[in-house]
Amino acid sequence: MNNNFLLSHRKEEPENGVLYMVGTPIGNLNDISQRAINILKNVSLVACEDTRQTKKIMNKFNISNKLISFNKHNSLMKIPKIIKDLKEGKSIAIVSDAGMPGICDPGEDIARRVKSEGVDIICIPGGCAAITALVSSGLPSSSFVFEGFLPKKQIYREKILLEISKSEKTTIIYESPKRLRKLLNELFDFCGGKREIMVARELTKKFENHVGNNINEVIEYFKDKDIIGEITIVVKGIKKRDFNPDKLTIKKDLNDLINAGLSLSEASKYLAKRNGLKKSEVYNMI
Repeated sequence: MNNNFLLSHRKEEPENGVLYMVGTPIGNLNDISQRAINILKNVSLVACEDTRQTKKIMNKFNISNKLISFNKHNSLMKIPKIIKDLKEGKSIAIVSDAGMPGICDPGEDIARRVKSEGVDIICIPGGCAAITALVSSGLPSSSFVFEGFLPKKQIYREKILLEISKSEKTTIIYESPKRLRKLLNELFDFCGGKREIMVARELTKKFENHVGNNINEVIEYFKDKDIIGEITIVVKGIKKRDFNPDKLTIKKDLNDLINAGLSLSEASKYLAKRNGLKKSEVYNMI
């Protein structure tokens, strides 16, 4: 199909009855796109995670528009009204405090609901801490897993940490400053101290820094430091031939299988075959 034909028939933005998921800067406000500025200026209203944060962008670029709060505390209540407005022909922008809405915030919920109602969604690309950190890390980036914030409940948290320890793909994780040391110690327990890792702080901001090269070094670096700023962690995957299951890994896998209904003998036989061990070796490890 002729691209010129497509361009000549594209409607002027913002279009009526469209939900715009607008990517905003993750730190440096100069990273915002002209297209994003146009959408924020001209939609019927802007639904934002925190109106105080969004006003910083609006003020810098002389944007005046109606702002409403849309966050994890009120999203379920606000979604029906937003859908109603969209069906009446209004254009609405969704923004998070920083980065792409829908990534670890309520934008995910409204996108799913809006799509189910047959309303169109258009994404205005913008900053994303996960991709920015990945590209900056120098670790393999062609194939990766994004975990966001790990669950707080220990059983689910350990399940994901175990998956990370065995994954051949690079993994990206978000964490808060106050919980970083705990996560680093957990990664040490599951992945070992020599696993390659990068911790990125304050991405795109004045004091952006990258800490690596492995888990041991990162734990040592943060041992006596005050930790502030948004945190993104990039963990290198393993080479398949390098995977050497330890006692902790085998025990966790065994418990999962027994909880799923297998007998000790069946679970041990399965783990022995999967990890290239003898059944007796599995028994010895546990």
